Amino acid sequence: MIDAAELIDNEFLRQFELKVDDQLAKIEYSLQERKIFLTKLIVPDDVKSDEFVEDFLKLVMENIQERNISVVPTSPPIAKFIRKNRRYKSMLPVGLRI
Repeated sequence: MIDAAELIDNEFLRQFELKVDDQLAKIEYSLQERKIFLTKLIVPDDVKSDEFVEDFLKLVMENIQERNISVVPTSPPIAKFIRKNRRYKSMLPVGLRI
């Protein structure tokens, strides 16, 4: 399991970052009003496993949930994750279905 303390919200580059074995996994985003658009998931090939990606996305979603911001997944892997994990569907803006 990934430690939540390792997750960094790099507001300057607009991306969530997680350092893994001297490499960087990241999720790029765009923040507009009370919505965060998750636009791109980048995971190094060395650590790219379904379990790692799922843990990373859970960390990011929990971070966003604490801020009480709506999530708009524009990246297919992130949309697939939300479809699979129904508890995060309540974070979608009203009227958005995935």
